[in-house]
Amino acid sequence: MEITIIHKDKNDIHFLIEGPDVAFANALRRTMLTRLPAMAIDEVLILENTSVMYDEMIAQRLGLIPITTVLEDYNLPQKCDCEGKGCSLCQCTLTLEKESGDEDLMVYSRDLTSQDPKVVPASGDIPLVKLAPNQTLIIEAYAMLGTGVENAKFQPVATVAYKYVPLVTVDKNKCNLCGNCVEACPKKILRLDGDTIATQNTLECSLCEACVEECEPGAITIDSKADSFLFKVESSGALPPEEIAEKAAELLKERIQVALDFANSL
Repeated sequence: MEITIIHKDKNDIHFLIEGPDVAFANALRRTMLTRLPAMAIDEVLILENTSVMYDEMIAQRLGLIPITTVLEDYNLPQKCDCEGKGCSLCQCTLTLEKESGDEDLMVYSRDLTSQDPKVVPASGDIPLVKLAPNQTLIIEAYAMLGTGVENAKFQPVATVAYKYVPLVTVDKNKCNLCGNCVEACPKKILRLDGDTIATQNTLECSLCEACVEECEPGAITIDSKADSFLFKVESSGALPPEEIAEKAAELLKERIQVALDFANSL
């Protein structure tokens, strides 16, 4: 198996995997979505709320805020020595206390104060509630690790998808160099290069076959590699995108090993 990083920045990563079959690619994708732990606010104690928004709605909004996660510092509640009752090894407390005064006040996710500087909202610009004059909001919230199997708010990815690597072939004997395929391609994969039609940036091809419809039958063929996949992973901000891919691969390897050990014991 070969892995090539195509693009990487703060919140997303694109990489190419060559060698495995589609079952492995799908298992890796589902592991990122459902098995990789991430922090999220799971319990909320509303101490005072005189805003127009119900307690339950504020609690739901808090739960949907992506929380930065350090997997090595916390245990999953079900694997913690406290048996999920809540301790410093499996739970982080965040507090919020705001009073609007004489003017309206918008309360943002950055107004949450965490007992752990490593566990904070991934974005401070998420609006929670607008307080009218002389309204108060006092909250104590508890963030803990969880997985997407339990609730989608624990998913560390905003999106994760993969596609087959496209193979675009131009038959020079059947191509009349009319250039219609170049104009029809929405991704600009084809270009007219002198007396030939050349390909470029084929990884961007969406397999729409718009170019095939514009040309003579057989002039352009679009196929895909059966053992090559282009992954696009966008982080919610809870974990760096490269860590999501790496940790998901480790989890998948562990699960495969458990399955093999079980099969061998039969």
